[in-house]
Amino acid sequence: MLGITGLAGISTLTGIGFPAVAQSRQARPRIAVLASYWGATRSHADWIVTKLIDGYWWQGAHTPSRVEVASIFLHQYEQSELGQKVAIAKDIPLFRKVADALTLGGKELAVDGVVIVGEHGDYPKDLKGHWLLPRWLLYSQVIQVFEQSGRSVPVFNDKHLSYNWDEAKWMFDKSRELNFPLTGGSSIPFYYRKPEIELPIDTPITHSVVLGGASDEGGIFHCIDVLQAFVERRKGGETGIRSVQSIRGPEVWKWVERNAWASRLVDAVATEFELPSGHFKQNDRANLCLVEYNDGNNAAVLSGRDVGWTYAGEIDGQEAPTIVSMLGWAGPFDQYHASNAQPHWITEMMVTKQEPFPAERLLLSTGIVNHYMESNWENGRFTAIGRPIQTPYMDMSYRSTRGPQFNTGERPPSRPYIRGFDS
Repeated sequence: MLGITGLAGISTLTGIGFPAVAQSRQARPRIAVLASYWGATRSHADWIVTKLIDGYWWQGAHTPSRVEVASIFLHQYEQSELGQKVAIAKDIPLFRKVADALTLGGKELAVDGVVIVGEHGDYPKDLKGHWLLPRWLLYSQVIQVFEQSGRSVPVFNDKHLSYNWDEAKWMFDKSRELNFPLTGGSSIPFYYRKPEIELPIDTPITHSVVLGGASDEGGIFHCIDVLQAFVERRKGGETGIRSVQSIRGPEVWKWVERNAWASRLVDAVATEFELPSGHFKQNDRANLCLVEYNDGNNAAVLSGRDVGWTYAGEIDGQEAPTIVSMLGWAGPFDQYHASNAQPHWITEMMVTKQEPFPAERLLLSTGIVNHYMESNWENGRFTAIGRPIQTPYMDMSYRSTRGPQFNTGERPPSRPYIRGFDS
């Protein structure tokens, strides 16, 4: 332990089977941050946690932080020099163990929420392209503290839950068993949209396409989470996933040509952006993720340049597809980065103790990515046209009740982060 602040009153979230603990409520929830790595220029910890410390830009104005970052744990501590500097400048205790960050060096859970940013750092990739980030490792240690303390608090997990389906399902199940709010996922569904619209609940969607950067596991997750944020609002709500398939390389565009609905939607996006004919097909290293839903809906996520992240949906009774784009991604050191909106919803969960959207969506997005990564491999062999993987265990259903959650209004000024130190 490098330092510790005095303990104050801590709000309580009682888990199923846990005894109630009488504690006074603080004005601002105290948050423990667990990061794999905190550096520059594209570290998610730097993008997210700085906003929890200093506030964020939401709906056209700066919003002061409504949480207190009470502790920081850095898994790759020595490499995370920027994170160390921020912690020292902001007088936030650094801990060398997950349990100590959650207990503030004591014996019981002493924070009101946990933020896990297990993204980036010097971690290997396996043969199938999974980036072996320690999200489950960090999360499992959080669960140990919850169970030993007899209570639980909200948890945010950046991006997908894990590169492994069994780990991800365990993580989700633990949130239900111990009765704590869980959220996470991509920042892209919360980003500025053009046009500034949200699909109404019970929109009769028949087919969907998302085009965006999908070159690897991290990129495909962003696209899939965008897809799920739209399709969960279809008529009847989410019904779960029947199968997932991956196709890669030139075979992607052959598949698109054979499937009229996909061709229509891809062409509609190209027309919307006034792109030349065949623009997307110039990428002969494209990736395609096919998702078949239990209610018969079909969707495709494709590599697509020059359109940011764009959703296109065919809607029953509507002649032209609905196209919504997330554009104008900010530079790595820029204050108007997309994660201004994500820290807003992290904060909302910590303050209200309510999930900003059903955590089932996070689990489904995670599962789609997991099975997409597996699809091209069988018996140790890779094939460009992957096998459809049947997923009867992803039959979870729910109905979205949320309103629009994306950022709107004037974008913040283009300026570097103010981290609290000069060098």
